[in-house]
Amino acid sequence: MTTEDDRALWSQAAGGSAHAFGVLFDRHAKAVYNHCFRLTASWAEAEDHLQATFLLAWRKRDDVRLERESALPWLLTVATNVVRNEQRSLIRRLKNLRRVGEERPVPDHADRVAERLDDQRQMKDLLDAVLKLPRNEREALALCVWSGVSYADAAAVLGIAESSVRARVSKAKSKLQQYRELVHTGEDR
Repeated sequence: MTTEDDRALWSQAAGGSAHAFGVLFDRHAKAVYNHCFRLTASWAEAEDHLQATFLLAWRKRDDVRLERESALPWLLTVATNVVRNEQRSLIRRLKNLRRVGEERPVPDHADRVAERLDDQRQMKDLLDAVLKLPRNEREALALCVWSGVSYADAAAVLGIAESSVRARVSKAKSKLQQYRELVHTGEDR
């Protein structure tokens, strides 16, 4: 350990001597660390503030001239300011978070995606069954059941009697019900 006073070491550090700055660090780090702990009551925060203090001291080494023989009072002042700045920053961040408001939970879209995939699969199965129906039954089913068109309006569009539309829809529903029962029991036609 060198016997040079802090003012001489500081002057050497200002000239670019990392060794001299390292000696100052070794000499005062424990006192700065304990000071930061007393200001924060957290060893982890004290470690962060110690590092920030000496980083700032390294950056300011050219601009600062020590008034006393010891660098410790200046380092403790820097450490106090580092802690205060961090506390002010934390308070600002908390105020900003409160201003933004509480984050609303985002619903998990996985269930919706799964439902949509199930719907798509079921619709494909149904469409496969519908495509097996005769065209006239498919048209009546699509108009009356899927699109909600009245039997009378469907009859007018298709150019047939309303009773024929009702019969076609009834046959289509019956065939689809039979197909559904076969699919659920696993039987072949």
